Amino acid sequence: MKAIRIVPGEHGGRPVVHQLPDPRPAAGQVLVRVHAAGINRGEIPMARRLREGAPVPSGVEFAGTVIETGADVRTWQPGDRVMGHGPGGHAEQVLADPLALMRVPDALSWVEAAAFPNVFITAHDALVSNGELRPGETVLVNAASSGIGLAAIQIAKGMGAKSVIATSRSQAKLARVAPYGVDVAIDMTRGTQVAEVMAATGERGADIVIDSVGASVFEDNLRCMALKGRLVNIGRLGGSIARLDLDILWLRRLRLIGVTFRTRTEAERLACVQGCARDVLPLLQAGRIQLPVDRTFAFDALGEAHAYMDTDQHVGKLVLLVS
Repeated sequence: MKAIRIVPGEHGGRPVVHQLPDPRPAAGQVLVRVHAAGINRGEIPMARRLREGAPVPSGVEFAGTVIETGADVRTWQPGDRVMGHGPGGHAEQVLADPLALMRVPDALSWVEAAAFPNVFITAHDALVSNGELRPGETVLVNAASSGIGLAAIQIAKGMGAKSVIATSRSQAKLARVAPYGVDVAIDMTRGTQVAEVMAATGERGADIVIDSVGASVFEDNLRCMALKGRLVNIGRLGGSIARLDLDILWLRRLRLIGVTFRTRTEAERLACVQGCARDVLPLLQAGRIQLPVDRTFAFDALGEAHAYMDTDQHVGKLVLLVS
């Protein structure tokens, strides 16, 4: 089979297509023929830091057809359409834990299915498992046009949020995300986030902030949060070192939460997948979740996809066409 590996180099890793033996499932494993695989921003800095060592499998999500199951697997059968979360998704075949897979609704294409797992699992973990979203609350989503941003907006609306406030530095991007459940759109180039959030919430503030930006918006995020609000940080595109006003944290009794898959156990990762399947998959099956894909790329063009992602022009997901 063909599989993409990130090969270390003096200036960072680069994606290379390798020819590898076809894998076989061991007990408790599922072998999937991959038809499409998502591409995620977090893969780029990881590749650029790779300067020595063995080649590393690329990709964390995929969609395809079950080829074979190992002993003791009862939940999946050959021919099942699945989408999954796990390492090595940028390959023609991938081995997965049965709990890392979700059933693909009949109406979804492979490209759409490949756009679902990572961002919706991440957004659900941030918004529901950690942010503890309750019906009637207000959610502020930074970097709303990203895959995680669009996922968070739709999960919030689908699970009963009263209002979703979206931010971006592009009016064009705000216009494109508006149909996915945005109640208030804020152009960050105006520098009025706090005033606009407080006005939109009757001076109460946002109950949950889903933050993929980090330092450059951190202080404003705190200032526009409600009493007992929760800020969940996923990414740090705007820097990782921020100033914290402890008076705001103290008086408003705020919670600051960081989430990542990098320090989770395998059991914790699988619990995240299953939580998303429980709460979000029914919304997807009912047609209440949309999966916007900005662009697809050929299997041997992952480097081109990374370069395009670096331009920050996309809205929604980028997907690799595998087979």
